Amino acid sequence: MPADTLLERITDYANRSNPYPLYAELRDAGPVVQQADGSYLIGTFHEIAALLHDPRMSADPRSLTTPPAGPPEETARLPFLRLDDPEHHRLRTLAMRPFGPPHTPDRVDAMRGEIVEITEELSRSFQPGREIDVVDDFAYPLPVTVICRLLGVPREDEPRFREWSDVIVASADVTTGEDTTERDRAGRQARYEMGAYLVGLAEQRRGRPTGDMLSAFANEPDPAKRLTLEELAETAVLLLIAGHETTVNLITNGVLTLLRQPEHLDLLRREPGLLPRAVEELLRYEPPVHMRERIPLTDLDVSGTTLPEGASVVLALASGNRDPKRFHEPDRFDPTRPDNEHLGFGSGIHLCYGAPLARLEAQAALGALIPHLGAARLVQDPPPYRQAAMLRGPRHLAVQL
Repeated sequence: MPADTLLERITDYANRSNPYPLYAELRDAGPVVQQADGSYLIGTFHEIAALLHDPRMSADPRSLTTPPAGPPEETARLPFLRLDDPEHHRLRTLAMRPFGPPHTPDRVDAMRGEIVEITEELSRSFQPGREIDVVDDFAYPLPVTVICRLLGVPREDEPRFREWSDVIVASADVTTGEDTTERDRAGRQARYEMGAYLVGLAEQRRGRPTGDMLSAFANEPDPAKRLTLEELAETAVLLLIAGHETTVNLITNGVLTLLRQPEHLDLLRREPGLLPRAVEELLRYEPPVHMRERIPLTDLDVSGTTLPEGASVVLALASGNRDPKRFHEPDRFDPTRPDNEHLGFGSGIHLCYGAPLARLEAQAALGALIPHLGAARLVQDPPPYRQAAMLRGPRHLAVQL
């Protein structure tokens, strides 16, 4: 099939369970492949990494030749994930303050024991002979509980923000050739409602600090380092969604990979010290985030192809992670792989700043689950996947213990 339909085929739900042959086709046709809708698709590691570090590439959708529709006040409010420096740096720095000193995730480290306790509590009912859904029974409750405790969100309100999260994630997905007006409107409305809810929680703690991150934002003593209410809303929404959505996929993809490759499951059971390296390999081999959009701020030449100013450029991170020009035997899962500089958390100034928490949760989760998976089997393979192509992972993962 023609290469200019690759993005359409990758985002087609029919290929959600295994997009990797399409990524191989992309790399063979690339490094840069223009799509029928005028966008550009890039799937090779070195080109993706270079563009993620290039200040001439914008994360801001308002840089598109045809910016997203919506009321001006709504399109002006963006999370720092979608902003460029210097505004991105300012908001990211303020958002990181409650985590601890620079490069020292004190608050995350302090939760290590608590995270292990949560994983043990969730896995306590996993008795032989029982059928479990890894997503609903484990991979979703763990990061949701953790991010709720970090932010100070009542766990009983989880059904409300799960509904909001689903709508927001759907509105952020990469799509081709379809009218997304209603989807985008629903996403803006969900972001507004979730932001208002989180700001309300923060305001309740103003002057009455409770030790959580919303309280820290609301009680920042330095006016120069204090988020406005609009910035607090967007930042808190980003933290809540990013704090659990990607980790759910990372844990679930990890269990699926290990059940498909029992020899590696046995290896990790015998050598639990390999878990940190195994998580890095999962971030390369089955990453939770598959794509990111960037926009050139000027015409850019990439391997002989000009990326026009204002064009939509989709960086297929998951394809870069399987690039044979960067990784030896890239289609093989190897929990002992050395030199594993993957794109699982992105790269450059937008490198995922929740990476230490995601790594800790994934290591604790797999450490708790592996002892229960020795004689387990997948009830359905491939399992049903979530709709999103960008944040890819199973919606359910039924396992017979």
